[in-house]
Amino acid sequence: MTIPLNQTHQQVNITHSHESITGVVERLTYYSEESGYTVARLQRSSASELTTITGSFADIQPGQTLQLTGFWREHPQYGLQFQVVDYKQTKPATLTGIEKYLGSGLIKGVGPVTAKRIVAHFGLETLDIIENQINRLAEVNGIAKKRIAMIQKAWNEQKAIKSVMVFLQSHGVSTTYAVKIYKQYGDLAINKVNSNPYQLATDIYGIGFMTADKIARNLGVPPDSEFRYRAGMTHVLSEAAEDGHCYLPQPELIECVASLLKTESHQPQPNFIAQIIQKMTLADELVRECGVDKILYCYKPTFFHTEQNLAQLVCDRLTSPINPDIPRVRTWLERFSISRKVSLSPEQQQAVETAAYSKVMVITGGPGVGKTFCTRTIVELWKAMGKSIALAAPTGRAAQRLGEMTGEDAKTIHRLLEFDPKTRSFKRDKNNPLPQKAVIVDEASMLDLFLAYSLVQAVGENAQLLLVGDIDQLPSVGAGNVLADLINSGKVPVVRLTQVFRQAATSKIITAAHQINRGQYPNIESISDIPQSDCLWHGGGFQPEHGVQAISELIADLIPKLGFYPAIDVQVLCPMTRGLVGTRNLNNVLQQLINPPSPQKIEITRGGTIFRVGDRVIQLTNDYQREVFNGDVGFITTIDTEEQEVVVQYQERDVIYDYADLNEIALAWSVSIHKSQGSEYSVVILPLYTQHYMMLTRNLLYTGLTRAKKLALIIGSKKAIQMCVRSTKSQERYTQLQQRLVRLCTSRN
Repeated sequence: MTIPLNQTHQQVNITHSHESITGVVERLTYYSEESGYTVARLQRSSASELTTITGSFADIQPGQTLQLTGFWREHPQYGLQFQVVDYKQTKPATLTGIEKYLGSGLIKGVGPVTAKRIVAHFGLETLDIIENQINRLAEVNGIAKKRIAMIQKAWNEQKAIKSVMVFLQSHGVSTTYAVKIYKQYGDLAINKVNSNPYQLATDIYGIGFMTADKIARNLGVPPDSEFRYRAGMTHVLSEAAEDGHCYLPQPELIECVASLLKTESHQPQPNFIAQIIQKMTLADELVRECGVDKILYCYKPTFFHTEQNLAQLVCDRLTSPINPDIPRVRTWLERFSISRKVSLSPEQQQAVETAAYSKVMVITGGPGVGKTFCTRTIVELWKAMGKSIALAAPTGRAAQRLGEMTGEDAKTIHRLLEFDPKTRSFKRDKNNPLPQKAVIVDEASMLDLFLAYSLVQAVGENAQLLLVGDIDQLPSVGAGNVLADLINSGKVPVVRLTQVFRQAATSKIITAAHQINRGQYPNIESISDIPQSDCLWHGGGFQPEHGVQAISELIADLIPKLGFYPAIDVQVLCPMTRGLVGTRNLNNVLQQLINPPSPQKIEITRGGTIFRVGDRVIQLTNDYQREVFNGDVGFITTIDTEEQEVVVQYQERDVIYDYADLNEIALAWSVSIHKSQGSEYSVVILPLYTQHYMMLTRNLLYTGLTRAKKLALIIGSKKAIQMCVRSTKSQERYTQLQQRLVRLCTSRN
């Protein structure tokens, strides 16, 4: 039975006389982690049939014995139900209840099998034994001291978490986030929330400002509190950073804060917000800088100083180039070309010569223009010059590809700079620079402001840095537009490769990508029974539901016929997360097609998502403790119901997640085009519909298409493709790196 969220809004016949009932929770029919609203089935000793109960619960698990106060009501669709007004948990009174309670996943270290063994040994005294004589669990076969310690720790935590949950849920926090709050703050959780509820939005992934603000209001923080305004200001700037901005103009910041903090009883005044901004500036909580348009730009201090310092570092390198010996480099190039039987284009030759003497340089260009060959040649040149070389890329997949194409060891930037999860900082910096004399970073369009700064400052003073990337792709997920700012400054040496080589020109993917870049409608063949092209269009109807059907048919029929394995080779890339052809819905559809349920696959449900062994998942945030980062993709290899852990394999490295941290990952059978940066897939399916009109831009389509190595399939309407091609309005990002570089470098010349 599925209970809709809006059930409570349907007309029901209510009996208002309150009474109490007691029973064991048999199963949960519906549970909302956000609100705690629950529909469950209860086994009462006084009734032969299960009773349906509804209400909000801070925490509810199958096997719990509950004493409930409420009233009966007759729902027109679902029949007689008991509406819970208040409840308290009591100890289970039957062996079955105790077994179900212990094995429900409530206690880490105790799953259904272990619960059965414990209850078989201790009977009705089980819970008293765990509470008061837990060491006696050693009497149970298969339970060692290590597991007893784990069970004791989990049991004590559950008691503490319950008090935190009751407090937090009364303020609108879900059970999942209550567990994360407890993990973050421990026994200080309630005190921390009371003292500064807005800190939750900063410290706990998934808790936003609105939830924190609701808690603060319930705790008595008035809507016009300066404390609330400062928190709102910080939140707005953080949200802007999520959209790629390094700052906001003051008028825009004021407008956003006013909209955020507005309530039915309170209308924020721009002058008051401006006064708070002034106070935050004086307290070094915010930095303001006057732009060329005389408008004040408002930065969070870390963004301002990082942008300023990055410009300074780059400028320092530009003003001290290496003395070039171009004739010697050209002689080496001639010998290299003869020995390898290759020929460099004039653009490629210019790139190699520039790399011989530049402290910082950029090579950019689209697919098929020889960036890979150019990079390999520069590696050979630097080796011939006796330079030690480091190779890196922002993501694991991009680093792996860089290593394969150069034949050298390549790492992620985080690994190259020796990230320390304990201090959340890099061991390699200006005081402890990289030992290599030359550093190449591929997929440089993915570099955000902070990663770029960490990289540049870690490159030795006399070392060289080569950035390779495609300027026409989407910018970084994080704040900043570093590659574009470096190129557009006109101060950094840049070689743009444009010549598409003959071998690459046979690929319709590459041809279409360059047509899109030129603003031309791509020459894409319609799909047929036996495709003759590597870039195809499938009409898929004009409505998104037709697109879902078309994708399902391709996954089930055509793609296997062509020799591809959907579970490994295929990636669906979407402009958006919402809608029928958004990532959320398609992940559910594709999961059923590619990794359907079976008795051999353990699965759990968290936050409305089913996670199953064999599922492809993506990391949604930087997790410095586990050393897994936003955009990393892996596969679920193990779900341990006793340890309450999920193991995900990322490129032959296992990462363990507690159940409470599963909101950090999502299914990745379908991901956003933005999240796909730095990756390549054998087969890419791109659903494009006019419903996505806000996201349909040229660089979005270009980025998605160029992720495909062997086959690209565009599903949707030609009008949507045309909208992409015509729209060059990729969202403007508020950054000042380009302007800072121009000012600094000009003042030194």
